[in-house]
Amino acid sequence: VAGMAGGGTLRLPGLHGYAAEFSPYWPGRVACAAAQYYGIAGCGTLAVLEQNEAGIVLLRSFDWNDGLFDVTWSENNEHVLITSSGDGSLQIWDTAKTKGPLQVYKEHTQEAYSVDWSQTRGEQLVVSGSWDQTAKLWDPAVGKSLCTFKGHEGVIYSTIWSPHIPGCFASASG
Repeated sequence: VAGMAGGGTLRLPGLHGYAAEFSPYWPGRVACAAAQYYGIAGCGTLAVLEQNEAGIVLLRSFDWNDGLFDVTWSENNEHVLITSSGDGSLQIWDTAKTKGPLQVYKEHTQEAYSVDWSQTRGEQLVVSGSWDQTAKLWDPAVGKSLCTFKGHEGVIYSTIWSPHIPGCFASASG
């Protein structure tokens, strides 16, 4: 599921990795969103990995009842991340806890395929993209979406915040 430069590979049997993202706080820490059966059926797993002297080790894993397709780290808490899944929901996880998720947001009507946390630490915003052809803007403290963006004529595969312009994101669709 994950390989790191100079560190080898860690395999998680039965899972297919969909996204990997380095922690903005821990240099050797990576989160990986994975799904069983290519995300078509089955469960998902959030794996938090770390590279150390022993190689790559699994620090923590969390299971979800549907495939996980993307993951993004919080920009204001080193232990918090958000995943997006095949059931259209977003999940907030805390790696300092053994169980989760902390919260679940379910507003997309089809697979939530992309999620990204704004990189400007002055704003705590998340953007998600879905196969329902919408992008949604979230404030994790609010617990529901702030706004829904429509305009794509196909499945949204990717959403990403600008690292330079606060409040600006891009999305790409089929």
